[in-house]
Amino acid sequence: MVRTGLSALLIIGTWATAGLTQASAADAPSSAAPQASAGLITAMQRDLGLTEDQAVARITAEKAATALEGKARSAAGAAYGGSWFDADSGKLTVAVTNQASARAVRATGARTSLVRHTARQLDAVKDTLDTLSAPSGVSSWHVDPRTSSVVVNVVASKQRDNDVRAFVAKAREAGPVTVKQTAGAPQTFAAGTVGGDPYYTGNVRCSIGFSVHGGFVTAGHCGQAGGAVRGWDGSAIGNFQGSSFPENDYAWVNVGSGWWTVPVVLGWGTVSDQLVRGSNEAPIGASICRSGSTTHWHCGNVLAKNETVNYSQGAVRQMTKTSVCAQPGDSGGSFISGDQAQGVTSGGWGNCSSGGETWHQPVNEILNRYGLTLHTA
Repeated sequence: MVRTGLSALLIIGTWATAGLTQASAADAPSSAAPQASAGLITAMQRDLGLTEDQAVARITAEKAATALEGKARSAAGAAYGGSWFDADSGKLTVAVTNQASARAVRATGARTSLVRHTARQLDAVKDTLDTLSAPSGVSSWHVDPRTSSVVVNVVASKQRDNDVRAFVAKAREAGPVTVKQTAGAPQTFAAGTVGGDPYYTGNVRCSIGFSVHGGFVTAGHCGQAGGAVRGWDGSAIGNFQGSSFPENDYAWVNVGSGWWTVPVVLGWGTVSDQLVRGSNEAPIGASICRSGSTTHWHCGNVLAKNETVNYSQGAVRQMTKTSVCAQPGDSGGSFISGDQAQGVTSGGWGNCSSGGETWHQPVNEILNRYGLTLHTA
């Protein structure tokens, strides 16, 4: 009933959930107070086990950490080993390989952690792994600044598989590798047609990610370039103007036929709709929420960045992993941190009853790829 009553304006804004603009200082709110709706705070309380005051304080601290990250990275110089947001201290932590750089970073206001390997060295190891053919029992791999290694995630039930063992052995030859177990293999979250939900192409239902000027962005596995897109009411919205999957998982759709875009992430009547004010990228460890047409609002934390995800259709690179759950039909939907657009839902494992992990394709990469501008409030 809630969805049926939505106007075309709200619907497209919902799916187009938060505009996509190249990140810039102008995208960030000018005040220090978090620009977050009451609904987003409520969702963080539910999914992260926080009080209202703790949720507000965390958003404020994460905003400060995001703003500090560039300065702290510059201070670290060649010794930079990565960074993350530490929820316990409410501070940005920067990994460095020597004490002199640690002192320079601490002078910016960030915390430091001494590690053995630089981010450049770890990126080189991951690049080597990206050239390997991975069996289905290997879920994903990413650079982890906290362990100063490349983490290879292996499906627990497949850890003794000979092909998995062979991949791990080759990975260890490339450099520092940490092997972790995951409960399930990644899959995309598109779904067959279910009446009354976000958008359709063929017999596939997906969710709109963020409004851009002239259309919206979403997941590439939801449709191919030229494919027609229909709205929740069956009326024509537009067509896929560009799409890439696998290797990437992003696409954009033009909007016409009486539809238009607004800088909003839909709350689905459960939480307040969230305005989008920019696309500054949140650090590892920051809180993040997702809106999708199947499971609506859910929140969690950023677990890893630049992760290569080994879907059955092929590997997708430069993904961000989160502890947020998702289910079929949520594909393409918006990931947002505070009031900043983060990415579009790609896939994951698990569900919103038992839990799981979900990846998103960073929104700024999509904007840059297609020369799009995020629609912001």
